[in-house]
Amino acid sequence: MTINLKNKSSIIKKYGKDANDTGSASVQIAMMSQKITELTEHMKSNKKDFATKRGLLMLVGKRKRLLSYLKDTNLDGYRELVKKLKLRG
Repeated sequence: MTINLKNKSSIIKKYGKDANDTGSASVQIAMMSQKITELTEHMKSNKKDFATKRGLLMLVGKRKRLLSYLKDTNLDGYRELVKKLKLRG
């Protein structure tokens, strides 16, 4: 269930400032979104996997907090990231 190294590096290149930018909020949010997508697919076939469900809900909450932080600090970056990741309708 982990993001492989190839996907991770492509996410960093796409959303980060440079190849070593792994800690910025936008990169973290993009990685969490990828992980949430993978866990959601897992939950579709394993409906009674409550440990994964709990982890998924915790990850969604953490992403929500990071999005809120990004919105407060960099509104233009927030809007651009939400549009790229297609998070809001």
